[in-house]
Amino acid sequence: MANQKLATVTNELIESYGNTAKNVINAYRVGNERAAVFMDEQFVAALEKAGSRLSPRARKSALSAEQKLTAYYVRGVEVTSDNANLVVNKAVELAGKGVVQVSANAGRFEKSTGVTTLSSLATAAVPAAQAVTKVVAKIEARSSELATKLAGKPVRAKAAKVVKAVKAAPAKAATVAKKAVRTAKKAAVAA
Repeated sequence: MANQKLATVTNELIESYGNTAKNVINAYRVGNERAAVFMDEQFVAALEKAGSRLSPRARKSALSAEQKLTAYYVRGVEVTSDNANLVVNKAVELAGKGVVQVSANAGRFEKSTGVTTLSSLATAAVPAAQAVTKVVAKIEARSSELATKLAGKPVRAKAAKVVKAVKAAPAKAATVAKKAVRTAKKAAVAA
């Protein structure tokens, strides 16, 4: 039935949009983690530049506060992007199920009424849906290129993971952000 073919093309389109959204989420994650590393480095450089004007206690306190802020910031980026991935995954899943259900309902309607207008409309809509799918595939490829440029290596859409509680900041400056960047890159490669 033509509805099935239109449903297949529509599901491909939905999945492509989902992959594009995941690429944008990964670009957000990597970009923010790089910004956190940069800010850590700049803060440490500023502390070193201040030299003896700061007491050891003030330097330690400032570094500790900055580490905690960075840890919360990086964790916030992780939670936000993980939750965004969950939302995209669920939206793609539900949209796909909806398309399948509409297709099945259209088939049942045609069988019970004998009217094949829906089948004719579906057949006519397939070329337009295929053209849109090609355009969306190009957008998906460009978003993947953007995420790759930001990460410095190929990035694939990351499956969302279970969110854990915020941990205490480590002892050295920039460690939190650098560790988060390594974790994100490993997760992106593993996905």
